[in-house]
Amino acid sequence: MSRLSDLIEQVGTLNPELAKELNDEVSEYAKRRPFGLNFERHTPESVRLWNRPVRLGDYVNVLPPRGEKETADSHVLWHVVEIDDGGKTVRLMPAVENKEEQSQGMFANMDDLVVVARFKDPIYPGLKETGRVERGGDKPYQVVINGENFHALETLMYPYEGKVDCIYIDPPYNTGAKDWKYNNDYVDGNDQYAHSKWLAMMERRLKLAKRLLNPSKSVLILTIDEKEYLRVGLLLEQMFTDARIQMISCRINPQGVARSGGFSRSDEYIYYVMLGDASPKAQALSDEWLGVGTTTKKTLHWCSLLRTGTNNMRSDRPNLFYPLYVSADGKRFMGVGPSIDIDKDRNSVPAPDGCVAVWPIHTDFTEGCWQVNQDYVCEAHSRGYLRLGGFTKRGMAISYLKSGEQKKVEKGLFPVVGHREDGSIIVSDEEYIQKFIPSTQWRISAHDSSRNGTNMLTAILGDKRFTFPKSLYAVEDTLRFFVSEKPDALILDFFAGSGTTAHAVTRLNRQDGGHRRCICVTNNEVSDDEAKRFTKQGLRQGDPEWEAHGICEYVTKPRVRAAITGLTPEGNPIKGDYKFTDEFPMADGFEENAVFFDLTYQDEMMVELDQAFEEIAPLLWMRAGSEGRIIKDRKRDFDISERYAVLFNYAYASKFLDVIQDKEGLRVVYVVTDQDSRFQDVVRALPKGIEPVRLYESYLRSFRFSHGEV
Repeated sequence: MSRLSDLIEQVGTLNPELAKELNDEVSEYAKRRPFGLNFERHTPESVRLWNRPVRLGDYVNVLPPRGEKETADSHVLWHVVEIDDGGKTVRLMPAVENKEEQSQGMFANMDDLVVVARFKDPIYPGLKETGRVERGGDKPYQVVINGENFHALETLMYPYEGKVDCIYIDPPYNTGAKDWKYNNDYVDGNDQYAHSKWLAMMERRLKLAKRLLNPSKSVLILTIDEKEYLRVGLLLEQMFTDARIQMISCRINPQGVARSGGFSRSDEYIYYVMLGDASPKAQALSDEWLGVGTTTKKTLHWCSLLRTGTNNMRSDRPNLFYPLYVSADGKRFMGVGPSIDIDKDRNSVPAPDGCVAVWPIHTDFTEGCWQVNQDYVCEAHSRGYLRLGGFTKRGMAISYLKSGEQKKVEKGLFPVVGHREDGSIIVSDEEYIQKFIPSTQWRISAHDSSRNGTNMLTAILGDKRFTFPKSLYAVEDTLRFFVSEKPDALILDFFAGSGTTAHAVTRLNRQDGGHRRCICVTNNEVSDDEAKRFTKQGLRQGDPEWEAHGICEYVTKPRVRAAITGLTPEGNPIKGDYKFTDEFPMADGFEENAVFFDLTYQDEMMVELDQAFEEIAPLLWMRAGSEGRIIKDRKRDFDISERYAVLFNYAYASKFLDVIQDKEGLRVVYVVTDQDSRFQDVVRALPKGIEPVRLYESYLRSFRFSHGEV
């Protein structure tokens, strides 16, 4: 419908009366839309590529003079048809289908142009490294990408399609707040299509996210507030038809956020979209997860061998009515006797010399039955899982460990520290905390976004640089239910904001020695107030002074670097301690590696001519696992890193193949050739288990034909 509105507006410039009639008919049609989630697939978004050189054939915007704010004319799309005067002057034509407008071109200064990438067009992306921090030895790198997230998702399709274990996103809530454009101000709150445009924006990205997720076992986690939770829930149901979806209510602000004319909001909502065999795994959680006054600390549970409840009489289970023999002093188990007939008196059955017969007798002295048969009792005793009690008027209390409790012992949750005189095990329960899956209502003090989000970020960065960051521990807990048993999980956050997800992943790795990787995608927007101030100063986006205050440069990268090093951006030890699951000084940092990239846009022809390797190189490294050295420079023969190798020249194929035969740990081999026969020759000679990839055919095919639907 919004596309129709755009077309009607164009018609209105030529025939206002026809445009009005069309608009009236469309309005009537809109009232008759069917029930369900209905929204318009709006004209695809576009993104400005600041600092990318203008090329012939590009689409561009013409910026106003420095110091002046942008107007509607600044967003008119122009097509570059000629570049003159040594690259200083550009001739433009309107990028419209109206033939009359095609003749109305204009000239503009190159310095006043910014390239615009339309989302419906394929891109040829690369990554340019802008820094790194290394404290993790040979561990894989955490990755932060500065770029438009739709294009970043298309980029990640090349190394990771179908390979991502977990996607966690905290998308813009569409509240209209302008503290950070990235977080909330996607569309004008007064726009009649506000919800529709937001849904269209989310749908485009979720389509790509779905392709990145491992269909056999993965999870998409999405957090949202009350503004759009209903609509996004329907969108998820509509897009992930084969998934199981649950929604969690999580308290993030115990004091509540005031809502004019309504109740204060203290919760947000977490959608879990579980694909394939994915399911939450039981965790060792604090008392809060079970409720006030409860405890998660447990001892090993010895169950009474005497059956209680239903079918607990001798007549109900005659085969389980038999004697157990213990020594006369009651301290040793001596064996079992056979089951006796239902009409036989138990007192007529003699016990072996020196033994006392213990029968299953209830407290009211009626005859009952045991829980298990004789073979089970003997096996339990041999393993220390049968325990004798003291003599009573009705015999003796005897207990045993059921199979579930036995597994806890065998897994080492209850270490065996000795045996009693009767042979039963003695265990230590000092460290044991029961593991369980919580309910859908989370009221956890660690999830307070003020104390463990805002205050923590201030401690790390030294001043207030970001509004409403997530509680580190809330994100950590949200992830752990699905990645605790995946120590090598690949986790993606393409609305990364301040970088809490990467921080949480480093915490999880420290807790269990994992090698999980996180890819954080964020842009470099500034706040609305800052944009106005910078514009008055004669700055434009793309200028170093402007870019230094964007989200990625000012918040995300410094936060990730500081978390790993334990030092503030000024080089001082971070004050304070991490709490809850893993308590230690924040100044200790983490044994992790991280690398920072800017998303770049390559020329298709330069890729085909093998002239763009340097910025495509990080994608090859990521596909091989983000470990070890990045092969950055194109060599005349070949190069080999820890996890992958690149054959640049087929003339050196024989030598290359000889060298890699003894190279351990290689996962991928890239072969640069435009001839499939040569590629196949190399493939046939590769050691087993190595993935062969042809360059640049695989790269170009990926982005020519597999770019996201819009």
